Amino acid sequence: MNATPKKSLGQHWLYDEAMLRAICDSAEVGKGDTVLEVGPGLGTLTKQLVQRAESVVAVEFDQELADALPTTIDDGVLQVVHEDILKFDLTMLPPGYKVVANIPYYLTSNLIRVLCESPNPFSIAAILIQKEVAERVVAKPGQMSLLSVSAQYYCEASLGVFVGKELFTPPPKVDSQVLALRRREEPLFEDVNTKQFFRIVKAGFSQKRKTLLNSLSAGLAISKDEAKQLLESADVPAGHRAQALSLEDWYALYEVASQTK
Repeated sequence: MNATPKKSLGQHWLYDEAMLRAICDSAEVGKGDTVLEVGPGLGTLTKQLVQRAESVVAVEFDQELADALPTTIDDGVLQVVHEDILKFDLTMLPPGYKVVANIPYYLTSNLIRVLCESPNPFSIAAILIQKEVAERVVAKPGQMSLLSVSAQYYCEASLGVFVGKELFTPPPKVDSQVLALRRREEPLFEDVNTKQFFRIVKAGFSQKRKTLLNSLSAGLAISKDEAKQLLESADVPAGHRAQALSLEDWYALYEVASQTK
């Protein structure tokens, strides 16, 4: 298939066979699996997937590529869907499907959110993204972000193979790395209202440079005295910033907030 990468869509082709195999390995793709491939592009990764999986559903936003891919790979395993992945109905896939993606960097946060929040959760995902973003997702307390809290709430997150920018055509400005997400078999915390949990988390990160005392007060529309009491009851220092907290700290804040309503 011949196609010119579209800068407007953030397209960068990866041809390196070893790297393509490593991405598939990160998702543990094997016989019997249904794989959702996001952004198949020219189909270099798709060719690896159809050799391993029972079925591959490739969602491609680019009409030209979506039309051409079935003519390149025609083996009965592949189904190509021309659609925005953020609007794709994930409930159409069988339970326990796997995700493999080489996506434009700008799509990363929204894709992780959509995949994690779906009522039909994936089992394992291997997503090739900007190296710095992958590192942020697997961050520890001290360097946490809303994205890392969200991903780690639903999944066990780890780093896979490093892919240098020189391996892409055209080369992007930054290096990439595989982010491996394994869906938690059991919820991290029991009896949690997820919407209310993330209401507190989002409030905490709403003013990143300010202390939790200020950000929670503003984000939850409560007085500073109430925010101070919330933090003290959860045993979280009021002078800390959101990036310093662990998921257990956020759960403690959630529990206290739930009890004081």
